Amino acid sequence: MIKKLSILIPVFNEANTIYSILDKIKYTQLLNNIDREIIIVNDCSTDNTLSIINKYKEKNEELDIKLFSLEYNQGKGAAIHQAIKHACGEFIIIQDADLEYDPNDYNTLLKPVISASADVVYGSRFIGGNPHRVLFYWHSIGNKFLTSLSNLLTNLNLTDMETCYKLVKTEIAQSLNLKEKRFGFEPELTAKLSRVKNIRFYEVGISYYGRTYEEGKKIGWKDGFRAIYCIIKYNIFLKE
Repeated sequence: MIKKLSILIPVFNEANTIYSILDKIKYTQLLNNIDREIIIVNDCSTDNTLSIINKYKEKNEELDIKLFSLEYNQGKGAAIHQAIKHACGEFIIIQDADLEYDPNDYNTLLKPVISASADVVYGSRFIGGNPHRVLFYWHSIGNKFLTSLSNLLTNLNLTDMETCYKLVKTEIAQSLNLKEKRFGFEPELTAKLSRVKNIRFYEVGISYYGRTYEEGKKIGWKDGFRAIYCIIKYNIFLKE
């Protein structure tokens, strides 16, 4: 049974969107009146992201918002590591602050937990009938290649390994020795989850509202090569 969901938000220079994503989370009604806590880790933003978060907290004191800041910029993975440590809910979900992923999909991810006792649920951008913004052909090819390579080595049949929306039982997430501080976090987490004995792994379709680079998208081709390296590293050479 899940009573509380821990929503983990790594942020770096998201002044244009952080208020809106917090509002979306605030007004999302979770199934079975599941409670929520919001854990934000500021990855040393250089804009006014931090001040916006603090103002939002002051205006919304009824929300359980925990805010932490890294002393220097370390990357998305490092921010998520910190957030996982402080999670108190039975499950965690990772939420980017950039509005590409819609909190209204939380309930879609929660359904396998409630009805089938899932331990992990990934939200796939490539299945289901939800809205998807049409962008970047080569990004979609790259995502499918990375997912296929990961599946080959984990023996999973995911359609979207790189998705942000990963719902994971907190005790499992906190038991993993996660090391990747940047975008290599996704393949490392998937590799290590796949080796948890008797883990119940599900995948559901979600909506996706991708950003262009002009709108603030950060991931690039170098991160793709890092992902390949991490898939091989954590599935073949470092099987912890």
